[in-house]
Amino acid sequence: MGLRERDFFWLMEKKTFTYEDRIALGVRSNFGWKEFTYRGIGLLTRKLATHMIYDLDTKKGQRLAILSESKPEYGACVFASALAGFVTVPLDIKLTKHELKSILLDAQPTVMLVSQQFLEMAKWLKNEIDSIKYILVIDEHAKNEDVMNIYDLPDRYNGKWRRRSSKSTMFIIYTSGTTGAPKGVEITFRNIINQLEILKDPLDAILQDRKVTVLSILPMNHLFEMTVGFCTFLNFGFSVYYTQSLKPQDITSIMRDKKVEFMIVVPAFLKLLKAGIEKEIKNLPKFAQLMFKFIYHLAKFIPSYEVKKILFKKIHDKFGGNFMGCIAGGAPLDVEVGKFFERIGIKVYQGYGLSETSPVVAVNTDKRSVLASVGRPLKTFETKIVEETGELWLRGPSVMKGYHNQPEMTAEVLDADGWLHTGDIAKIDADGHIYITGRIKNMIVLQGGKKVFPEEVEAVLEKSEYIAELCVLGEKRTFGAKDGAEEVTAVIVPKEDLYKQHSPEEVEKMIKADVKLLSNQLTQYKRPSNVIIVREPLPRTTTRKVKRLEVKKLIAV
Repeated sequence: MGLRERDFFWLMEKKTFTYEDRIALGVRSNFGWKEFTYRGIGLLTRKLATHMIYDLDTKKGQRLAILSESKPEYGACVFASALAGFVTVPLDIKLTKHELKSILLDAQPTVMLVSQQFLEMAKWLKNEIDSIKYILVIDEHAKNEDVMNIYDLPDRYNGKWRRRSSKSTMFIIYTSGTTGAPKGVEITFRNIINQLEILKDPLDAILQDRKVTVLSILPMNHLFEMTVGFCTFLNFGFSVYYTQSLKPQDITSIMRDKKVEFMIVVPAFLKLLKAGIEKEIKNLPKFAQLMFKFIYHLAKFIPSYEVKKILFKKIHDKFGGNFMGCIAGGAPLDVEVGKFFERIGIKVYQGYGLSETSPVVAVNTDKRSVLASVGRPLKTFETKIVEETGELWLRGPSVMKGYHNQPEMTAEVLDADGWLHTGDIAKIDADGHIYITGRIKNMIVLQGGKKVFPEEVEAVLEKSEYIAELCVLGEKRTFGAKDGAEEVTAVIVPKEDLYKQHSPEEVEKMIKADVKLLSNQLTQYKRPSNVIIVREPLPRTTTRKVKRLEVKKLIAV
């Protein structure tokens, strides 16, 4: 019997009993390691769900918002919300109170579950939003006279759970914190169950049916983390550990302590990790640096990952010696970064998806020598490339229900035949492998009608040893013969070390000369005609994507 023939409640109960005494979720806190078995997380889930059904004035179909950093209790909140019949609204902890208010005015939650760290924010939001009637704190050691803690609830573990149909909304995932019209993606139980089913093939190909220990570094409000790093990994019986810090030394410490074998990451994290490894290598004696370069070159011709792990044992030991690889998604993978990790014996599987597809569409497990590919679409997905624009369209049971309270916005991307217009420009080769080449909305249209995709230009300029961050975008001219036309502009943050050795004027000259040199790899019209140097980090989302619109505003000031 397939997963689609069972409901989410059945699945939760089955996994709780199947993996009863195995560690499900863990985190290192000020009180040491805190770990929940599958049975333990099940008990906390039932305790919370029972309270919300029988002690609070709530009804099936109402909304429940979660405002917390990632931790084991977050998982209990998600499951309890489902048992109590709520629609779960995970919130981005990095948003301002005004952005959160805008989202919650749209979602209209009845209950808020919060960590102690965000309790004051939650109280402020409750005063501002009439729908919020109850706040509960989810930290075990937090004591507040005016707010109930989920650990202090009565020890009741059974109730009549509020089941809903597979077409009901399970999550509303907000992809923007704008104060205008928040965009909440409605994900159904059917969407999530389908994801659990179709992710079995790639995970079996990667992990060979092993039960592994995973480190989670992405925020739980991000659907990639919620669907894969949480729901899917628990469905497979994995142990998931959270980190309260993204400092490389803290992450590697957890990897060593818990013998972490696998992760899901965003490409920016891999880039940061690569830079850290390279920095350590540069600090080695000259002979050791030469030895690394020789072994690194040699590893290109070695297919065995086990041999590579021996060759680069010191690097692998820093990760605990058990780390085998990761799925990278949420943004395009820099192929050179992927090659680096593959070369030192760490497998990188590039994936592709959107919040609107719940989110995973493809994972490259079978054509990994071509790191630019995101793989074949997972089963149940239909694909279509629109000939005129090159846009990728998708259809299948993982496609969202729509945008919450936004029928017109929904109709713009989801047509009457069920095709989701992704906004991504893609190619599909003869073997059915997908290559994402750009975003329609990022496309720069030059005066003669030629089109430039910033991602292509960025991939070339990122090879510069002087550049820490960059964003390529179209900037409209407001003077001369080309008034109103867009031109290719590169906004660049130089590496901070350069300023220790050179004046700002010299740094700018070096950057511009390097951009000019690298741009020779591009067709003439794709080369940046304007290079803007900034020293402050570029504005980014929680998953480290550059906010292009904010960069445009930054350089317009």
